[in-house]
Amino acid sequence: MEYEFLRKNADEFLKNAEYLMESGVYNLAAFNIEQAVQLYLKYMLAKKIGEFPKTHSIKRLISECSSFCSELETVLKENVNVIGEIEVAYISSRYYPIEFLEEEVRNMLGVAIKIKEVVLKCLQT
Repeated sequence: MEYEFLRKNADEFLKNAEYLMESGVYNLAAFNIEQAVQLYLKYMLAKKIGEFPKTHSIKRLISECSSFCSELETVLKENVNVIGEIEVAYISSRYYPIEFLEEEVRNMLGVAIKIKEVVLKCLQT
């Protein structure tokens, strides 16, 4: 099965997050960041094992991807708080009156870009 659509969608979510952040729409930017990260990790699992778990947990996805890419475990350890905020963004930005600050979203975006880079690097090896 072809899984390139996961990467394409992840790229689009990330691009949309950047646009929303620069437009000052931080809650939806955070949501798009979460979707991008989730899809990059599911893309890696799909490419490596042909499937991915039906979960929204970024930490669980990173844990499963770490067997193929130990650098992702390092990214998690170094950014556990920001990754926790990214996980929270999935539900909170959709259903609760939470407000993310620009700095929080910039940090989330930086971690998302790092995860993308690590995933793509690990898939090349």
